[in-house]
Amino acid sequence: MLNTWEDATVSTTSAPDRRRWIGLVVISLAVALIIVDSTIVNVAIPSIVADLDIGSTLVQWVQESYTLVFAALLLVFGALADRYGRRRLLATGVIVFAVASVLAALSPTGDLLVVSRIVQGIGGAMVLPTTLSILNATFTGRERGIAFAVWGSTIGGMVAVGPLLGGWLTTDFSWRWAFGINVPIVAVILIGLVYAVQESKDAEHAGRIDVVGAVLSVVASATLVFGLIEGRTYGWWTPSSTPLTIGDWSWSRGISPIPIAFLVAVVAGVAFVRWSLRRQRSGRSALIALDLFRIGSFRNGSIAALIVSLGEFGIILSLPLWLQNVLGYSALQTGFVLLALAIGSFVASGFAATVGQRIGALPIVRMGIGAEIVGVAAIGFVISATTAWWAIVPCLFVYGFGVGLATAQLTGVVLQDVPVQRSGEASGAQSTARQIGSALGIAVLGTVLFTSTGTVLEHRLQDAGAPATAASKVADAVVQSSGGAIGSLTGDTRDAAAVAFSDGTRAASFSAAGFLVIGLGATLRLRAPRRDDEAPESHSNQVTTASD
Repeated sequence: MLNTWEDATVSTTSAPDRRRWIGLVVISLAVALIIVDSTIVNVAIPSIVADLDIGSTLVQWVQESYTLVFAALLLVFGALADRYGRRRLLATGVIVFAVASVLAALSPTGDLLVVSRIVQGIGGAMVLPTTLSILNATFTGRERGIAFAVWGSTIGGMVAVGPLLGGWLTTDFSWRWAFGINVPIVAVILIGLVYAVQESKDAEHAGRIDVVGAVLSVVASATLVFGLIEGRTYGWWTPSSTPLTIGDWSWSRGISPIPIAFLVAVVAGVAFVRWSLRRQRSGRSALIALDLFRIGSFRNGSIAALIVSLGEFGIILSLPLWLQNVLGYSALQTGFVLLALAIGSFVASGFAATVGQRIGALPIVRMGIGAEIVGVAAIGFVISATTAWWAIVPCLFVYGFGVGLATAQLTGVVLQDVPVQRSGEASGAQSTARQIGSALGIAVLGTVLFTSTGTVLEHRLQDAGAPATAASKVADAVVQSSGGAIGSLTGDTRDAAAVAFSDGTRAASFSAAGFLVIGLGATLRLRAPRRDDEAPESHSNQVTTASD
């Protein structure tokens, strides 16, 4: 059914406007599907634990397996989309995602739920870079700016909508519906793909794939993201009290598995670069041609995207924990508060589409990062154990507005000089950079949050006269439960824990703002995108459509 277009080389601008814009809606819906699912589980975890009776180790794998597999495969599927067809891979990805969602919704055990989440990560990795490369191949000029703005605002907004949707489904129905709701959405996406999205591919490299490079990239990405996410859990150097356990096997060395993971990541990364250079010198295609990094906008933009992502999404870890464990909000109430971020992001979409055409994409990027810095720093200033929800909402709106501006327009800057036929591999590379930045942000800001919380709480309890051993035990309980133990405490101990967790959240907010300042500085090496009427002939937006 996906093979309805005849073989021809056409200009994407010849497609009917109405159909292309419907295609943009379909693609945005596909992006929303995978982004929501990366956050929707967070608020459903307590219900999953109670229903499936799973332990803390399995809980971590339910949360992180999706992100780990997703980040590891982005680069591979970005290149495969260019070679075998972007629409084909997008359709395959959402089908895989739907099947995995059904398995997750029906999972009778925690082990099967983890397997389902891994398969979901595979489907999600097929979708994200493919959607971006389709937009890059379909729209030009002002329309491309609008399309990127919608794409980026969808990502920013869905980060906040996920907890809201998850909270509602978990509270009023069941956590299983947090996965089951994906099935009808996938059906709508598939129908929309057939109707409104043309097939496109890189005909020059069709059918060829660098298998060794693909394996090396997966190993490097997976071990790096694993180390960044799980370092706090398993110990950055020496083993923590929580062992790495997979089935009946458990890590029992004198050193934490995290430095081993980082070592493997470095070795695999170096091997990937050397292998790719070797293939290029011999005239063969590589998974990602490293000459892309000779393009200044792509190289510098990818670095900026990594740093900005580090500051952008790390703060999303701490806020829901603080709202639920300190202020006592339910999952649904927490989702409503975070909805301000989504509203700000969607408002930014219209702003970027209009103002961006007058002042250019790069000023919009810098304006967006500046708004993020203001919003995140403001969160740090207003947070306390007694802060009301309405004090956080304006900060989240400003922050979301900045995310909506920066995410989409920075993507456009990164891809501005990349030939259209190579947009899939370039999209996969910059998406991988963002995911690594997000994982690093979660790791670093999570460490700031929990280290600050534990230290402050322990000192407060000791200053109040508690024995050092008792103070340490309470602090460890609060940190190990990610703040969940606060609700079981009483009196002055609970008040001290709430204040300490608020202090930790404040420290994480200011740290995120600091990383965003660095990201803003990184954009100073970017130049303003060339106008379409100045673009060379080789960068024209011609794509090869194919009957599959």
